Amino acid sequence: MYVRKGEADLLKKLNEALVVLTRSGELERIYRKYGIWNKYQDELRQIHANARFFGLFNAVAASGSGPADVAGDAVANAVAVTQLAGEASATTATAAAGGGPAGQPAAPIADLEKVETSTRKTGWAVVETYAPVLIKSAGMTVVLSVISFPLAILIGLLVAIGRLYGPKPARLVLATYVEFIRGTPMMLQLYFIFFFLPEVGINIDPFTTAIMGLAINYSAYESEIYRAGLQSVPAGQMEAALALGMSRSQAIRRIIVPQAVRMVIPPVVSDFIALFKDTSVCSVVTIVELTKRFTVLSQSTQATIELMLITAILYLLMSYPLSLAARRIEAKLGVGQHLGA
Repeated sequence: MYVRKGEADLLKKLNEALVVLTRSGELERIYRKYGIWNKYQDELRQIHANARFFGLFNAVAASGSGPADVAGDAVANAVAVTQLAGEASATTATAAAGGGPAGQPAAPIADLEKVETSTRKTGWAVVETYAPVLIKSAGMTVVLSVISFPLAILIGLLVAIGRLYGPKPARLVLATYVEFIRGTPMMLQLYFIFFFLPEVGINIDPFTTAIMGLAINYSAYESEIYRAGLQSVPAGQMEAALALGMSRSQAIRRIIVPQAVRMVIPPVVSDFIALFKDTSVCSVVTIVELTKRFTVLSQSTQATIELMLITAILYLLMSYPLSLAARRIEAKLGVGQHLGA
């Protein structure tokens, strides 16, 4: 779980809430609901249930430590938890060797692993259990794509028009924008929006960050596509429009842009499909979409192959209809593959 630097109060409250949820059993109920509870979470629950751990945590939480003491408290907590975990492991090992209290034998580690393997879901059971969870996360993928791509198209088209028909200073600035965005990773751009902007007083929530990051990144690529489309319109079209009494802006808006948009449909649709898959990068700003959900479930359940197949099918079901729709539009408008896909 990510917490921004300097949010010590939020960190403390999150830790308090996690301990309460763990001790009450609510956290286990939530984890089991989504099929991600396993022996590792169970071991953590046993540590949190330890009276010494809970007493130490309450003492630190009640101490009212200021920001300067947060690092020291974190280290102290980490050391204490490590010691308790070590004691728990040692107790388990002693019991497994026959030295534990009578009537409380602990199963050897090998037996625990056998039990976990025997109860692990496989095959169709994985589909029945986790497909609804993945489908719900696919909804976030669709929402991110449907909102961010129209913004990318709008920004990209304006940038392309500015680079071709704007004044020289504007062309220079827009060219720099395009090269900078295309030359840096989307992940770095998301980090900049989510982690750097709050340092200068601009706080943006994760969902808005994801939309902005996708739109800004893809706008640079869309601008190049539209620039190529605008340049492919014969120069005589502009000259004829001006000769008929249109202003330059009217000619661009009514004559040039409609023809360019019509010709760049194939590569634009290709980019839309690519954006569906690139939404996975948004997990770095705490957005849980389809790929992130697959990663979490595969690590928790170890049913990697089954979950991977479900995820791949969902991506195909989302992207293939777009390809079919694009072909229909191309056929209806008589669009050739002028720019390639």
